[in-house]
Amino acid sequence: MAIQLNHTIVAARDPESSARLLSQLLGLAEPVRYGPFFGVVLDNGVTLDYMESAEPITSQHYAFIVEESEFDEIFERIRDRGFEYWADPGHRQAGTINHRDGGRGVYWKDPDGHNLEILTREYGSGAKGPGSGPQR
Repeated sequence: MAIQLNHTIVAARDPESSARLLSQLLGLAEPVRYGPFFGVVLDNGVTLDYMESAEPITSQHYAFIVEESEFDEIFERIRDRGFEYWADPGHRQAGTINHRDGGRGVYWKDPDGHNLEILTREYGSGAKGPGSGPQR
């Protein structure tokens, strides 16, 4: 049997709103309600199950591989909603994207502080040069 990630739980103050925001930004179907969860189903079958947390939320990182055309659409929605964005996971390169491995990538934070990322090529998969490589 091949081992595959099926789902993960994402802590949120308002899980329905957070799940809807992610699905809208990524251009995915509306979240699916299942018990206390609002699930955002990705195209590879993995589900991000948003669940309410009254405790302080520890920031997690979620990265999504997208097509070049999808990157443009998603990035436009990120900017249209006024999210700050960065080229790097440490948020030192504000207002720009990266071009690692010949692709494009960008990071932004959701309302609960989770560090989200879209990228068009897996790190370590392509062109080498300044700013490339397996930096995450």
